[in-house]
Amino acid sequence: MQVDGLENTGRAQPILTARRAGLVACSVCGKVHAAGSDRCRRCHAPLHSRAPASLQRVWAWWLAGLVAYIPANIYPMLRTATFGHETKNTIVGGVIELMQHGSYFVAGVVFSASVMIPVGKFIAIAYLAISVRYVSALRVHTRQHLYEVVEFIGRWSMIDVFVVAILSALVQFKFVASVHPGVAAVSFALSVAFTMLSAQSFDSRLIWDADEEDQE
Repeated sequence: MQVDGLENTGRAQPILTARRAGLVACSVCGKVHAAGSDRCRRCHAPLHSRAPASLQRVWAWWLAGLVAYIPANIYPMLRTATFGHETKNTIVGGVIELMQHGSYFVAGVVFSASVMIPVGKFIAIAYLAISVRYVSALRVHTRQHLYEVVEFIGRWSMIDVFVVAILSALVQFKFVASVHPGVAAVSFALSVAFTMLSAQSFDSRLIWDADEEDQE
């Protein structure tokens, strides 16, 4: 049986992609070139069909972020001095103290931005990196959406650091009351930055390549 000049074998025909068509797009300006071109004719950036050593960079930044996230939860995030008495709070300790004072909404925001989102990002990035090497239970579109969500929410993990910076700048009344950032603030900021770099290093086109290999 012929359909539009092609024999119907009962199997889905492979989708024509830029790579199969012998084309490569510049990752900087988007101009399309023929495969084999070394540099973009418009912006002179190096051309690659897929980002070289993408997964190696993903795992390197991911591991650096994980290492920085551990002291961010162990050491104090905030040092508060009131009438000469200094108190230190970790991220979880600050959430518990906010709940004890009845600020459940603020505690929920801090817990989500400082614990749930960072941990979720670590899991999601690791899953995406593993899924392009092995068969995944999630559909290709679901994995693509997961990558877009991880890339979007990365910057919102900095909310805890912003709060500490604002309090440190505003609450400075010498002996009466003062707020200073703890060691964990620097570690947490580094962890967020490293995970953002890890997500940006991931070449999402690898998801579609892996799906095509699974179908073949």
